[in-house]
Amino acid sequence: MALFAIAISPGAGAEIVDPKAMRVIDTIDPRFQSYNVEMVEVTGGRFWRPYAQGGGRRDRYAYRPPIDLANTRLRKLAAALGPAYLRVSGTWANATFFADTDDPPAAPPAGFDTVLGRTQWRGVVDFARIANAEIVTSFAVSPGIRDADGVWAPGQAQRLLDFTRSLDSRIAAAEFMNEPTLAASNGAPAGYDANAYGRDFKIFQRWMKRASPETLIAGPGSVGDSGIKTRDLLAASSPGLDRVSYHHYNTLSLRCGVHDDPARALSHDWLSRTETVLAVHRGLRDAFEPGKPIWLTETAAAACGGNPWDATFLDSFRYLDQLGRLAKAGVQVVMHNTLAASDYGLLEEKTFRPRPNYWAALLWHRLMGTTVLDPNMASTQVHAYAHCHPTTRGAASVLLINSSQHGSHAVTLAARAERYTLRARRLQSANVQLNGATLALTDGDDLPRLAPKAARAGRIRLPPASITFLVMQDVAACH
Repeated sequence: MALFAIAISPGAGAEIVDPKAMRVIDTIDPRFQSYNVEMVEVTGGRFWRPYAQGGGRRDRYAYRPPIDLANTRLRKLAAALGPAYLRVSGTWANATFFADTDDPPAAPPAGFDTVLGRTQWRGVVDFARIANAEIVTSFAVSPGIRDADGVWAPGQAQRLLDFTRSLDSRIAAAEFMNEPTLAASNGAPAGYDANAYGRDFKIFQRWMKRASPETLIAGPGSVGDSGIKTRDLLAASSPGLDRVSYHHYNTLSLRCGVHDDPARALSHDWLSRTETVLAVHRGLRDAFEPGKPIWLTETAAAACGGNPWDATFLDSFRYLDQLGRLAKAGVQVVMHNTLAASDYGLLEEKTFRPRPNYWAALLWHRLMGTTVLDPNMASTQVHAYAHCHPTTRGAASVLLINSSQHGSHAVTLAARAERYTLRARRLQSANVQLNGATLALTDGDDLPRLAPKAARAGRIRLPPASITFLVMQDVAACH
């Protein structure tokens, strides 16, 4: 297979990691690294069945009860990633009825598919508070929400907004609907097109500016252009956004009929797809909403619940490389789908135990701050990213990803560093080692100490298929 990182001989010249050569290139939102809890998880319903439960193309969905947002382990692990945005949305949100009562009906009214009660939404608000997360959502657009002329009406959204306020909370940002490019299969009325979206969005925008002016309006939240074109959505609705949002998955999962070779997951093509898609949306932003910050509000390796290897260390290369690329490109927020559902969850959905991507997320959170640096490494061998440290003034963290399965790579440190290297005995393993020690929760269900190793100035080796963070002091750009 074609690999972006290739093996080099021990005598070949090494790139230099030099803190004096780094410069500031951008800043990102303090809640840059965020996540989704799908609306269907909150209400309970049929969602992507994990492969361990037989979730394949023939039986893609399985019923699940509402997620236990009061679970101590779940709250503790989410809080360790705060501050973040908690996005409660997804396909099912487009047809969810908010029953403004603690005793909601068992079945939704006509024109809706699912019921959300006060108790469930109160659980979202309480969880967000504990997790140091701001709530992002979208609203129902199904036939049940519309007036006699088929036009969107804000009554349901107003009730959800009012109830959130009654809990001394708020909705920090909202997309009008989830993935309007797929409106034909996403709960919208039959025949829904860009003109209908533009009409409804303008009603939504006027209502939101009056009812909750502090709430950021994000959109269009599109994915692909296989249905309604994103350009047509923006042409019909702009201007009017505070944040330009989009969704991106590298591929569809096996459940949806795409059979990717996991050997491709470390290739240049695979890792660079996120930049290719961003370029499209940045161009549309520049044309219709110039200067507005860009948010990626839903992403993972594979849509439709993820592929089997998305729950393994193999996907951690994509996860961290995507964060590094998008931060360097100026994207302000990246929301992983999901926190704890199906195969792409950061946590296993029944036990809430961390998967490799959670440990990757935790290291990013603790080491990579909001000031983005140019690492000044002209490497064709290793993916390199650098940020000022989030808590230590004058320190910078450098992320080095060696995606070659077959060769080590050498770099030269211009100064000493603290080193954190992630590896696994098998790439498709649910376990990951930090500096040789397997990461796991303690017997008391606490996070383990993420202990670095000292690295002296000079040449260091990056093992095959490894991810290394280096923390270096006395970085002028970070003072």
